[in-house]
Amino acid sequence: MTGSAASVPKVRVPLWDNARFLAVTLVVIGHAVQRLTADSDHALIVYLFIYAFHMPAFAIISGYFSKPGAPSSPQMRRVITDILLPYVIFETIWTLVQYLVEGNDTFNPTRPSWTLWFLLALGIFRLVLPYLALFRFPLLIAIALSVGVGYFDNVDSTFSLSRAIGIMPFFVLGWKVREWGLVERWRIVEQQTVAVRAAAIGVFVAWLGVVVAFVGQWRAIDLRFWFFYDDSYRGLGEDQWYAGLVRLLLIGLAVMLCAAFFVLVPRHELWITEFGTATMYVYLLHSFVLYPLRETGVLEGEHSSAVWLVSVVFASVAIAVALSSPLVRRVFRPLVEPKPRWLLVPEEKDERMPRGR
Repeated sequence: MTGSAASVPKVRVPLWDNARFLAVTLVVIGHAVQRLTADSDHALIVYLFIYAFHMPAFAIISGYFSKPGAPSSPQMRRVITDILLPYVIFETIWTLVQYLVEGNDTFNPTRPSWTLWFLLALGIFRLVLPYLALFRFPLLIAIALSVGVGYFDNVDSTFSLSRAIGIMPFFVLGWKVREWGLVERWRIVEQQTVAVRAAAIGVFVAWLGVVVAFVGQWRAIDLRFWFFYDDSYRGLGEDQWYAGLVRLLLIGLAVMLCAAFFVLVPRHELWITEFGTATMYVYLLHSFVLYPLRETGVLEGEHSSAVWLVSVVFASVAIAVALSSPLVRRVFRPLVEPKPRWLLVPEEKDERMPRGR
């Protein structure tokens, strides 16, 4: 996402901006149809199809543009301005909204509200990457941590720790893809061949077929909660020793779907390319658009027909486009991209500070 602690390339590549916008649009669609899943199998199909890979794709992109070395002073400043301050700002706003609407006056910044968990996850990723990079097999370690954390009930959503560890393999995979030079070796940024694109489409069609064919079973076992990478296996109702293998399979599924997703993302500039530079605005603001619709029942109950579902999907795309507009970015920039000169020492002085002080 734009605004993360990940380093931004000097020359923007349309592939990544297109991927960012498409991924954040899937986030909006997933959140919009979530309440419909209780009464509509069609909505559950859309939900499971999206949730199997959309946040892993975001984590891969963030990892690809991250560096494993000790953070420089500008990078540390960006952690504060792009992650910590937006988190505090929006967590405070959400507390106020929930107090006015629901009468809930509890302010607990250790438990991120709704979409804010990913901001903390980005901070955790940036913190642990330099240490993971010291190991010979960081990706295997990240996978082991993701699978293993599910066995511990005391690792929960406090500071998004369980979820961050759960999706960490995708972040590390994104970093390793760049380390391995796979983008250049496989010429990923260039136009893909018809055969490769056909294979990617086949992957998505196969996954859609599996979701549709067994939607009843997926509902019965609450598969959607497994895609959150949040609860322990016991919390998901599966305390058997092999529960970790289920998460391992879901990680493999997500990697395969993410690969298909990146293959199908357009490589050239489109009308959505510029929107890819504003994904943090969409991510942080769309929940405020959806919240009143969810609370008033517009996105649940009798509003669960297939026609209504399609309408919600198109409306979600429109919301993503609108929140990427220059006007929205100009109005909400102080909240999404705060520049607190009163809080931080001037950058020139910060760069001259002696090390070890």
